[in-house]
Amino acid sequence: MAETDLTGREPAVPFKGKRAFSSLGCGHNELHELVALAARHSIPCAELRTLGGTVDLPRYLAASYGSPDRLARFMASSPLRVVSLGTSLRLVGNTGESRNALLQYVPWAEACGASTLRVFDGGTTGDREEIAQARATLDWWRERRDGEGWQVDLAIETHDACANEAPLLRLIEALPDCQILWDAHHTWRKGGTHPIDTWWRIRERVRHIHVKDSVGDREAPAGYRYVLPGDGQFPMRELMSALCADGYDGVLSLEWERHWHPQLPTLEEALNAARQHAWW
Repeated sequence: MAETDLTGREPAVPFKGKRAFSSLGCGHNELHELVALAARHSIPCAELRTLGGTVDLPRYLAASYGSPDRLARFMASSPLRVVSLGTSLRLVGNTGESRNALLQYVPWAEACGASTLRVFDGGTTGDREEIAQARATLDWWRERRDGEGWQVDLAIETHDACANEAPLLRLIEALPDCQILWDAHHTWRKGGTHPIDTWWRIRERVRHIHVKDSVGDREAPAGYRYVLPGDGQFPMRELMSALCADGYDGVLSLEWERHWHPQLPTLEEALNAARQHAWW
């Protein structure tokens, strides 16, 4: 599909990134059903957060495939690339138990060929104490990763404190080698900064981007509600134009949060809407 800029014309540089969607949008599906869904929509990549109705991916994958080797054989026969597995670890405020839970994802991520495990930033302010906690967690992870020779690495989602740009910039400055999973909707809708402005400030660290669409709604608990891609206020066309112009070649993923918001239309409908609106 050709991309368009703000004038409706094709840009000089096409999008070089990897389109994906999150399994949050079809959380009750089995993995083979997710592969079929991606094929129907010509989406080459996916990130896994929920499967078979659960967010406990290690348990689901063990029950479904028995071992990482069997999962690796299935993925080798599949046209779909799994780019990331979503965990629940927070860099700030984690425990030994939550760290051990993260480690359960590693063999499955390696079997899928995933490049990252998603973790949340955590915290509320991004102050010096919280950044020190985040650094300690990353140091622990890197020691384990280097010692075991794992290929998968962590990507930090802008979810908690870092949904606001100022704490995000402090984190990036303090942790110069961290990888960012940028939820562009969060820093726009929750943090109040335009995605284009944020992109130019953090672009060197971004490996993966979450996008979705919404409209302001004072009656909604969050002050907004999600809508089908292209029906809302998120400045997606502007963001796409910037990503194309900058040659971004990372992951661009529709995070359709139907698992948490079951009233939303299906992921299939969301993907159809995105295509019909030439949204991405």
